[in-house]
Amino acid sequence: MPCINTSFSSILPSTPRTSSFTFSSKSRHPITCSIGGTVAEPKTSATAEPLFLNAVRGKDVERPPVWLMRQAGRYMKAVEISLQPWNVFKPDGVILFSDILTPLSGMNIPFDIVKGKGPIIFDPISTAAQVDEVREFVPEESVPYVGEALTILRKEVDNEAAVLGFVGAPFTLASYVVEGGSSKHFSKVKRLAFSEPKVLHSLLKKFTKAMARYIQYQADKGAQAVQIFDSWATELGPVDFEEFSLPYLKQIVDIVKETHPQLPLILYASGSGGLLERLTLTGVDVVSLDWTVDMADGRRRLGPNVVVQGNVDPGVLFGSKECITDRINDTVRKAGRGKHILNLGHGIVVGTPEDNVAHFFEVAKEIRY
Repeated sequence: MPCINTSFSSILPSTPRTSSFTFSSKSRHPITCSIGGTVAEPKTSATAEPLFLNAVRGKDVERPPVWLMRQAGRYMKAVEISLQPWNVFKPDGVILFSDILTPLSGMNIPFDIVKGKGPIIFDPISTAAQVDEVREFVPEESVPYVGEALTILRKEVDNEAAVLGFVGAPFTLASYVVEGGSSKHFSKVKRLAFSEPKVLHSLLKKFTKAMARYIQYQADKGAQAVQIFDSWATELGPVDFEEFSLPYLKQIVDIVKETHPQLPLILYASGSGGLLERLTLTGVDVVSLDWTVDMADGRRRLGPNVVVQGNVDPGVLFGSKECITDRINDTVRKAGRGKHILNLGHGIVVGTPEDNVAHFFEVAKEIRY
């Protein structure tokens, strides 16, 4: 299923480079975790930049910013649903609710979202002739409402949190349009990849150009960071990832950085434990880990210069508040001080108790390094 997201602010002072963090005594579950060093006293800051952006840029922050991914909102108004978590939880990132397939109609690839079934591509692509029919994507003409929504979000959030944009990666988009929708085995796109790779590469090139332009458009309209979802790239083995996904992700990053060098780009690919080192080769600023990767291992494998995001198991939010607190504690400790954005390892699961989501934010926002 395409990933669709939500989000969730504070800013910080300079503190000694230590590895301590604490939960404020005002929490319903006061806990202090120490792994050496001193505890920073909470302070206010006049810094104009949102905490999220400070953390991504490697600045000294007093706690990790926090927001949550969630798969929902296909049938809801983008601005309204994007602001719901902001109004309730005040996260550090507010991501536009949208769908990664939104640009397809503007590229002459008609589709629909069928309740209970997900996306349905009316005319799945399998030939070079069909690829030739894929039009250039012009977001100003095809999805002006996305730009309008982002502009409204920036005004509503008023820089108290970062506004995040959202796009799908070329291989994931290609998988949907070749398979005709969601897939279990990805046999059609793999058949194309391994029997007629030139056709697939032609399609990937078109999606690469389109998504780079889409990111630039979202940034121009108010997005302060953009998350790229390569939901299905992990269906590829490492060698095939290097051919059909990695170079196109890198091209997107290179194109965007030419025009928007300060725009943070986040890459999320579920089930990416076998590809982590390769994900950094894309040049993105942040790699988002799913919950199947131990945060300490992920941090070690990605290296000290990459910002990590994640990666609490969404299922933990069905557990006790003590369990939720412990998992947040463990994740933040393993991620280390700075260059970490606290999030789930995937989207919120339907039916998650809202009180537990509130507890997640309460605990997370009272952490101090």
